[in-house]
Amino acid sequence: MAASKLSDVPEGTDITALEGEAVQEESHGSHKNGLAMLTIGAIGVVYGDIGTSPLYALREALRPVASDGLTRFEVFGVLSLLIWSLTMIVTMKYVAYLLRADNRGEGGVLALYTLSRLAIGRRSLVVLGLGIAGASLFLGDSVITPAISVLSAVEGIGLVAPAFGEYVLPVTVGILLGLFFVQRHGTAAISSAFGPIMVVWFLAMAVTGTLHLVHDPEVLWAFNPVFAVTFLIHHGFTAFIVLGAVFLAVTGAEALYADLGHFGKAPIRLAWLCLIFPALVLQYLGQGALVLADPKTLENPFFLMVPDWALPLLVGLATVATIIAAQAVITGAYSMARAGIALGLLPRMAIVHTSERQSGQIYIPSVNWLLLGGVLFFVLTFRSSSALASAYGIAVTGAMLVDTTLGIIYSRRGWKMPIWLIAIGAVPFVALEGTFFLSNLTKVPEGGYIPLLLAFTFATIMWTWWRGTQLVLARESKEKVDMDGFAHSIADSATVKRVDGTAFFLTSDPSAVPQALLHNLKHNRVLHEKNVILTVETMRIPVAPEEERVEFTPIDEHFSRLRLRFGFMETPNLSRALGLARRHGLKFDVMTTSFFLGRRKLIMGTRAGYARILDRLYITLGRFSADPSEFYHLPRDRVVELGSRITV
Repeated sequence: MAASKLSDVPEGTDITALEGEAVQEESHGSHKNGLAMLTIGAIGVVYGDIGTSPLYALREALRPVASDGLTRFEVFGVLSLLIWSLTMIVTMKYVAYLLRADNRGEGGVLALYTLSRLAIGRRSLVVLGLGIAGASLFLGDSVITPAISVLSAVEGIGLVAPAFGEYVLPVTVGILLGLFFVQRHGTAAISSAFGPIMVVWFLAMAVTGTLHLVHDPEVLWAFNPVFAVTFLIHHGFTAFIVLGAVFLAVTGAEALYADLGHFGKAPIRLAWLCLIFPALVLQYLGQGALVLADPKTLENPFFLMVPDWALPLLVGLATVATIIAAQAVITGAYSMARAGIALGLLPRMAIVHTSERQSGQIYIPSVNWLLLGGVLFFVLTFRSSSALASAYGIAVTGAMLVDTTLGIIYSRRGWKMPIWLIAIGAVPFVALEGTFFLSNLTKVPEGGYIPLLLAFTFATIMWTWWRGTQLVLARESKEKVDMDGFAHSIADSATVKRVDGTAFFLTSDPSAVPQALLHNLKHNRVLHEKNVILTVETMRIPVAPEEERVEFTPIDEHFSRLRLRFGFMETPNLSRALGLARRHGLKFDVMTTSFFLGRRKLIMGTRAGYARILDRLYITLGRFSADPSEFYHLPRDRVVELGSRITV
């Protein structure tokens, strides 16, 4: 497949991305550790969020109908809704269908966006808007998930020792602070234990659920979808409210697709079908049987499933499981931010690699501290997992609807599926997820507006950065000087002094003379003996193939073009990539080499109203953009920056 490059597509930013990641190589079929090890790894990383949903999902789903007492029909109906939601959304949509839509082994909403964009073959603001919406909703969910997961687990302390119930909030805050503060040290050491711990967690849920299920086998009638449909018909608006809580059971399903590049399709599918799905179903059925036997256990059915002597063990295991779930979401936010930077949707941010062997393990300080601030705000504002549940779900349902919509577009334009077949497959999912989304909208007055505001904020930032970058590139293209003509005209110039060494000029347009070169010539009146016009391109694939990584083209004896290509899931390291360029004919001595960067100073234009607000925001975001020499891993003592003023 021919790779589409950023320069061919308006959505791209001026410069980005880099060095391949070892975790990516695993996703492309490396089986050196065996399918079993990859499956265990997937259990630890992919399923943390959905695996902690039993802590609160059934409890919140039954509460709206429990005020006048619970009937067997009501419990069977809610259990049926839970089971069939897991079956349709997770098993059928993500595991069976969307995992097939991989971008060279990579998944997630931005990978699906790039697939759809390439399938259409032209600029599409609708597809761009869907990509921005999906990424924004994912980031909004990344703020609330650690809060509700850890808080719901620590609340079990109140059952173990009621006198210590007042310490639930301080313990939760302490765990979250510790979790976010250790991010800069990397998680390689503890992540190796994630899989085995989560295997124990899911097995524990399966066993406890089965023990209660055998006391009331009639709950198995919940597998009959008639109970779900009948419940919805008989309970009217109350059933609509219940659906908003039922959706809590499938939060985290998007991680199946987003983490495709880390483990591959087979391990993710095997883990779901052989362990995760059966364990979740058994756990929900067991909770249903417990609540039918003793309605008072609805207060916290998950922890009340075990005898008192086992409760401390279960609380400890649940706390560790929720920390793992929170870690998976945080890591996902880092990956989403890096992909957003590479696709030109976010300004450059400092990216720190926390592993020498796996460049997929990254840490983005600005994202980390923003997430921590948001998570602590949620915990201290809502103060309980039940209150947080009212704010949970809206961002996730929105993200799933985006996945479905982009999946429809790609099925039609990429896979060339007939419209009638797409309709048969897509209508049930659109109807189900649309209903979930509308039911979650009823939570807006109770706190659901917060994740919507977060998603709107992220979307505004992404749109503003993309729009501003396009305006700047358009302005620069009008003022550009042709590179080939310039090289020819200055070849025999006697007024320009040439000095030894090589100069690299970073630019987004290799056909134009870089502004830094013109400024250097204007003010210093010198040119280096060798001048390399360096362009960094982001390809609309996760990882650039080695054969396409470097393109070196001489112009004449003094000028040449060097194009370095990276996938949108890679992180830039030009110092390392230049070593590969030597094999393509580029010759330079590091000790006599300089890197010239153009530093833009953005000036407000004359636009008014909404456009002026976006222009001002773009300029503000530009001030927080990471130092390009750090972002591209250039040797600091070899970098020269020359500024220019551009009116937005």
